[in-house]
Amino acid sequence: MRLQALDIARFLAFCGMVLVNFRLAANVTPGDDWFSVLTNVLEGRSAALFVVLAGVGIALAKPQTDLFLRRAAFLFVLGLANSIVFDADILHFYALYFIAAIPFVTTENRWLWLGISSFMVISLIAQVTLDYDVGWNWITNQYSDFWTLKGFLRHSFYNGWHPVFPWVSFLLFGMWIGRQDLSASVIHNRMIVWGSIFAAVAVIPGWFVQDPELLYLADTNSVPPGPFYLIASSGSAVAVIGLVFKIEPTLSHLGLTQWLTAPGRLALTLYVAHIYLGIGILDELGRLDGSLSQLQIFVISLIFCAACSLYARLWRIHFKRGPLETLMRWVTEKGH
Repeated sequence: MRLQALDIARFLAFCGMVLVNFRLAANVTPGDDWFSVLTNVLEGRSAALFVVLAGVGIALAKPQTDLFLRRAAFLFVLGLANSIVFDADILHFYALYFIAAIPFVTTENRWLWLGISSFMVISLIAQVTLDYDVGWNWITNQYSDFWTLKGFLRHSFYNGWHPVFPWVSFLLFGMWIGRQDLSASVIHNRMIVWGSIFAAVAVIPGWFVQDPELLYLADTNSVPPGPFYLIASSGSAVAVIGLVFKIEPTLSHLGLTQWLTAPGRLALTLYVAHIYLGIGILDELGRLDGSLSQLQIFVISLIFCAACSLYARLWRIHFKRGPLETLMRWVTEKGH
């Protein structure tokens, strides 16, 4: 079953990721204007929405374990290659999430929730008892020993950009959402209401903690991913998905559906493109030196997203899948 609202939500997550990554890559100092605040809010939440949507897709597709593993291997190799250029790559993390999720694909919901809570608790214990800063240069955002076995494992499972503990919780949460009746309006309403409540309430504890050594346990920043970040991002993700389901008929009536679903179905291709074309062009122009203003990088990000929508819409007229989506399917399903 393919639901158009999920593709639209995936494109929105992509746009949020572009806004965040373009600003980070361009070394732009955030301001206090509304577009700076919006980008601040999206940091960590857009990627979380992507992972939640991946979980929804798994629940709907119910892929066979061998296909799951082959796709994980493809993403792992692609992600490592991408990491040579882009330190904050998420694709190789997806591979690890998929492997971790295999035991939960056919389990009852109670086991899903046990998995969600377990990944969260183990992550929290590790953050409290271990040195989270090891390997990091927070001035340059470089991870010194990523390409060593010890550093890679630490980065992948504990203190990288999107570590398995606790990010698999987002994937499992998405799998639980995917098991709901997503065609029912009452479900959409619940997603919007309860998602918004959890996203809002999770912000409150950070208001009352003054000790900087303890703030990471109470705030909603994505690094390190504390418990309230996980709650806030899960809440905002489910609220966005519910809202998109709610407004999708209106978008269809306005003739916007194909322009929003097409890029959502080419998310893998566009993710790589935003690094090598988007950030790459800015690099070639010498604009990753902090010389752009927050407004300029915001507008550039939106123009890039609009260009991606146009490209995807034209591509989908002639081809069913995007270039990298086709390659993944060919590599992982050939001869099977």
